[in-house]
Amino acid sequence: MTQTSPTAPATGSDELAAIERRVLWLATAIVHQANRVRPNPSGLKVGGHQASCASLVSIMTSLWFRHLRPEDRVSVKPHASPVLHAINYLLGELDETYLPTLREFGGLQSYPSRAKDPDPVDYSTGSVGIGATAPIWGALARRYLTTRGRDAGTGRQYSLVGDAELDEGAIWEAILDPAVAELGEIVWIVDLNRQSLDRVVPNIAAGRLQGMFDAAGWQVLTLKYGRLLEELFTRPGGAELRERIDAMPNPEYQRLLRCDAAQLRDRLPAGNDALAALVTSLDDETLLAAIRNLGGHDLGSLDEVFASISDSRPTVIFAYTVKGRGLPTQGHPQNHSSLLTVSQMEELAGSLGTDLSTPWQGFAEGSPEAALCAEVASRLRRPDVPSVPSVELPVDIGRTPSGTATTQAALGRVLLDLTREAPEAAKRVVTVSPDVSSTTNLGGWVNKVGVWSAIERRDWFEDDPETIMHWREKPTGQHVELGIAETNLVGLLGELGATWSRWGEPLLPIGVMYDPFVERALEPWSFGIYAGGQSILIGTPSGVTLAPEGGAHQSITTPSIGIEQPGCVSYEPAFAIDTEWTLLAALGRLGKPGGTSSYFRLSTRPVDQTLADVPADPAARERRRRQVVAGAYLLRRAEAPVVTLAAMGALVPDTLAAAERLAQVGVEADVVCVTSPGLLFEATRARAGQGSGDSWILDQVFPASRACPLVTVLDGHPHTLAFLAGVNRVPSATLGVTGFGQSGALEEVYRYHGIDTDSIIRAALDVVA
Repeated sequence: MTQTSPTAPATGSDELAAIERRVLWLATAIVHQANRVRPNPSGLKVGGHQASCASLVSIMTSLWFRHLRPEDRVSVKPHASPVLHAINYLLGELDETYLPTLREFGGLQSYPSRAKDPDPVDYSTGSVGIGATAPIWGALARRYLTTRGRDAGTGRQYSLVGDAELDEGAIWEAILDPAVAELGEIVWIVDLNRQSLDRVVPNIAAGRLQGMFDAAGWQVLTLKYGRLLEELFTRPGGAELRERIDAMPNPEYQRLLRCDAAQLRDRLPAGNDALAALVTSLDDETLLAAIRNLGGHDLGSLDEVFASISDSRPTVIFAYTVKGRGLPTQGHPQNHSSLLTVSQMEELAGSLGTDLSTPWQGFAEGSPEAALCAEVASRLRRPDVPSVPSVELPVDIGRTPSGTATTQAALGRVLLDLTREAPEAAKRVVTVSPDVSSTTNLGGWVNKVGVWSAIERRDWFEDDPETIMHWREKPTGQHVELGIAETNLVGLLGELGATWSRWGEPLLPIGVMYDPFVERALEPWSFGIYAGGQSILIGTPSGVTLAPEGGAHQSITTPSIGIEQPGCVSYEPAFAIDTEWTLLAALGRLGKPGGTSSYFRLSTRPVDQTLADVPADPAARERRRRQVVAGAYLLRRAEAPVVTLAAMGALVPDTLAAAERLAQVGVEADVVCVTSPGLLFEATRARAGQGSGDSWILDQVFPASRACPLVTVLDGHPHTLAFLAGVNRVPSATLGVTGFGQSGALEEVYRYHGIDTDSIIRAALDVVA
């Protein structure tokens, strides 16, 4: 995507420097107010990161007040959130009443949040690596919309990244994905302050990191020294000065930042006569300024590096900075979470021309600084997001599956049916896979809609008669294929699921991966939900039912995700028709205010579809559908039940078989097919007055009039359904998987974990004894 290079408006350096100082003050005061001024009855640490803010003040001042355009988006490193709020305040985007509320209930959030902060935030950050990579997926989502004829604009996608954040593996997973090298709108600015939370980073790693970005196809720019140091390098002894600073380890340089002029004159020359002569020629003020004159704090140098960005490929700028720059704590190895004292704040106020007693002073009306803030606010003002159109989806396609099928295969069938039954809604579906499209039954869908690519690529196997899955890459494709990195998939899902709130264009994103790896992706997916991304994550195949794959690939704890993950509804259907109904319901929850994400756990176990016993009567069928979507339905009804068997997913056939055998010995059993333990749990809370949901499904599936001892069984941890015994307060036995699995035949593995038909029968007899 070709970007128009932004042109910095004519701005006086004095005004910009004044704004830089005010931003530093406001960011520092926001943290001070939260910790030293605001009452704190509990005595618990409030926290904040004044030093981390200070290292980014110059970069953010230059970016916002000189280079940013309304179509650009910025992800701000978590600990610099007060800098963002300070800038928004000066631009009139944040009311003064919020400035004292950092980390207060209902106030400014600990880290930038699209969902909860009162001022404009482009990307939620806070979890290391996720905020940094989000603009990559935001760029991909915007390109996807644009190639499909939707108006999502253009613009750069900036990430402001702490250098210690580059330790996070998710960052390199994103950078190495082949699609990323084509995203010329991506610009990362690495705040290279050479400190992490606990220490000064011991090794000089910049060269290695730069090489890694370069190898991934990025433009690498380095902004190491400011103009004062660059001028000193041209003097006699200057080459020695550059060599000395370049060669010294990070801790030694950081120690020099803590030195006074006399100490610098003693330490810096290190026995070099030419360097000693240069140092001697400098007055104290110049010497102290020079050692701190790094490029990330030089507004002129920042202008130059921003102007040199090429939009033909992703760009990373390594901007050398001082952590705590301008504060008494600058360069201190333990300044990460340190807080200035009241006396230090008073001294800082004096040096920056402010007053601690009135910390929120803006610029005087009519001043050049106020005029510049007004000009920038006008320039950066964005149009309102259009209202979100409704997406009409069927609730029942009308098919009644027969024969033998798997819920995993039903996924592909539903998507294909959707292209015929609701073509306009189907056009908004986009599937994403980490190189497992064929093995998760998306082959037919991919053949139908094609693979998304910003440019059309030739399918060299289109004339190969033995090729069943066709890989047609084109701008109109609806499937995005990523490399084998689950965190990339859920990062993209989050941004595809946020297009409704960014541009008023809802998408219906579905990500598929092997269920054992859902936990690997859970934290970034959860963060995407927190940030407003609505999507469907499908884990398949799942559980110990994937018996031949062995214990390492058998998911145990994933069924509880739907109960415990906020903003998410989970389903584990047993039959193809249940898969259809729940998937259509999940799609209907996407892409709108108040929408929710969903998680599906599907299986490769072939199941006789006649066991679903779908009612032929239209009204009875609709009643069944509503129950399936609400979380459970009564699949087998006994005349006079003495036990209830509640099963989920792949274990339903075994449970039905157990009920038939129990009936042969005079033990009548109801069989409840659970489709969503999370929705049932919400219903139990609603019945107790602890939630806003509805409890009608409990009355229909677990009526008090049929209450009897309960056996629950699933291909996952038994605690997932254990709460059901509390619906009618009955004795219970909970069956499931609590240990790592084994390879083997399905019957052997089920028997090993005690979830086979015989085990269900024994549990039922024990619980009614």
